Amino acid sequence: MTPPDTSFTPSANIAQLKESATIAVSQRAKALRAAGRQIIDLGAGEPDFDTPRVIRQAAQQAIDNGATRYTATEGILPLRTAIAAHATARRQRIIAADTITPAEVVVSTGSKQSLYNACFSLFGPADEVLIPTPSWTSYYEMVALARATAVPVHGCPSRGFKVTPAELAAHVSARTRGLILNSPVNPTGSVYSREEFRDLLACAREHNLWVISDEIYRRISYGAEAVSSLDVAESRDRLVVVDGVAKAYAMTGWRIGWTISTAPLAKAMTALQSHTTFSPASVSQSAALAALTGGPAIDATVTAMVAEFHTRRDAAMALLATEPKIRVNPPDGAFYLFIEAPGAGRIPDAGSVFAKRLLEECDVAVVPGAAFFTPDWIRISYAAELTQVELAVRRIIDAYRSA
Repeated sequence: MTPPDTSFTPSANIAQLKESATIAVSQRAKALRAAGRQIIDLGAGEPDFDTPRVIRQAAQQAIDNGATRYTATEGILPLRTAIAAHATARRQRIIAADTITPAEVVVSTGSKQSLYNACFSLFGPADEVLIPTPSWTSYYEMVALARATAVPVHGCPSRGFKVTPAELAAHVSARTRGLILNSPVNPTGSVYSREEFRDLLACAREHNLWVISDEIYRRISYGAEAVSSLDVAESRDRLVVVDGVAKAYAMTGWRIGWTISTAPLAKAMTALQSHTTFSPASVSQSAALAALTGGPAIDATVTAMVAEFHTRRDAAMALLATEPKIRVNPPDGAFYLFIEAPGAGRIPDAGSVFAKRLLEECDVAVVPGAAFFTPDWIRISYAAELTQVELAVRRIIDAYRSA
């Protein structure tokens, strides 16, 4: 009897799909910890703070009140109303007549799903999507899953890797349909100014592109407030704003994100979501509602978390300044440092070589820049306790000097 064929050949849908590098680093760090190694994990993009108590209490109250069933696919109306109200308040600073409605909001299981919904609904075969690079690794894979082609647009390190309208325009072709923006930027921590953001959106409008603006880190900025696309966009006709509670409110595990778009696109994304994950977790939606409607108390908690990130950033930058040969992008937001690896330009994929050495020999987990299409760099996250960040950075400096 012929034995059954148990081999696996992936479908064309995922044949070229790459595992998330950031998640892979985190899993490797956890495995080494389980084996007894004292690993300092600076790979994960996850705040190390507890979710604020008032938010946790709201979730507990929701459970007690029986909010444990399916909700509407697009999310509960009170949450969508709160999201729309926050967005309208920003939008009406520049266009008083532009009111964002709950019908234009779709709540999903994390902003990653929100981004995927947008990509899958907007792009398809033969489409090209511009991605300022370096950018978060999943953008490229989401575009590929939609059968479209991601087109990296590399920014200059001397400008914090930020791209210009001219650089975007140089990559526009007859097939270009979209642009994915992110500010503050993962992995560099760079923040686009109001003028820079406005000019990029104007360029996209000139070329009739859909813009997906990922604003998940917007509240984590140092100095001037990071600009939302809602603050500067001339029109919302071809704009999708993506946000969520994960980063600013230390709610990564609650898995709540959302899109703000046009009503027809929101309807299409709701239909897509109805056949994938359906409604987000009911209790998590109640928690997110508490985060958005908590008023000054919640705002004070967010401010305190951002202040701590700021302290860690400054401490890490001060240590890195003791080694003049280390090139690092000074971040104005998020909680990442982007560092050029030793041997850049000389050693192939220098960032991956250095990241492997840091993990295996120095017990420090970082993400290689190859994940962001910048193979000569590494990303470290300072979303960890201050003493751990300082210890890890000292080890990175020592490894750099001995490379």
